[in-house]
Amino acid sequence: MLSHWSSFSLFFSASYTQQYLKNIYEQNKIDNAEQKAYENCYPFIYYLEHGKVYYEQGKHSPLIIQPILLFYGLIHLIKACILTVDPNYPETTSVLAHGVSARKRKKQHFHFFQDEVKFQKTGLFPFLANKLFHMEHLEGDKISMGNLFKQVPELNSLLLFLDGVPSFTNVYHEGNRFFIPKRVLDFFHMTENRFLDFFSEKAVEEYHFKRLENGFIVFEKNEKKGDFNYTPLKYNLAEQTYALPLTKENGFVFHELLVHYLLLYNLSMIARYETEWWSELAKTMPNKDFPLIETFLQVSIEKGPFLVYEYLTKAGH
Repeated sequence: MLSHWSSFSLFFSASYTQQYLKNIYEQNKIDNAEQKAYENCYPFIYYLEHGKVYYEQGKHSPLIIQPILLFYGLIHLIKACILTVDPNYPETTSVLAHGVSARKRKKQHFHFFQDEVKFQKTGLFPFLANKLFHMEHLEGDKISMGNLFKQVPELNSLLLFLDGVPSFTNVYHEGNRFFIPKRVLDFFHMTENRFLDFFSEKAVEEYHFKRLENGFIVFEKNEKKGDFNYTPLKYNLAEQTYALPLTKENGFVFHELLVHYLLLYNLSMIARYETEWWSELAKTMPNKDFPLIETFLQVSIEKGPFLVYEYLTKAGH
């Protein structure tokens, strides 16, 4: 892909975007598709435009304010995605809250890697998870930042250096066939049959087991219109390949857009409200939190817009 933002250029045409929304609304059998597309055309464009400004400022800003800019940038891009599936968004004020909460900080010996966020019943996170990824009943669940870092494939080499354990294995693909190295069975402590069941059960879209071949487990993905979700596989933008997470905690089934939302949410809260801890981290770099946070932010500057662009282009076909 070109610089990610130049790829968005076609959406900065009202006539194109109106037709794009109309097509999606008609595909989804939404009433008054033409009228809704007309009404949402400019809100959609402005969400993307505002998101772009936040990201561009975030790219050139100091680390201590970067998470705030990137989080609000991502929120605006996500709202454009939501408009493709919910032409009446936002119908109520309840969907405007963040939808997650961070626990109160421990001033002494606080490690971001071990911190958690908790999912709320209402707000943008559960709304986004439901509308875009058909995930329900997340309320009350928690997830750790370490678990989330292990769901970002571009952090694999850094985590390997820091912990001595890989968080991903690359998955080769030809068309809609995916070749998963058989050695993943050791990481998951599973037999072949158990892994096949596990993978099929966790996959959001349909994958069909084809065969075992030269040390690879081969799956074929059932490609269909508007299909953009390869979960549990994630796409490594740096290496331009798919990868399978090697930890089967609850982040395993999250689309990576949700992972970036949660990490940026917590980092932005810390950057705003935990000034002392945040400044100390940036200055003294006492543990593995700093390299992981810094690298994640650099990845997210490119990856957030990429994931949104993927969603928008696939949704329109």
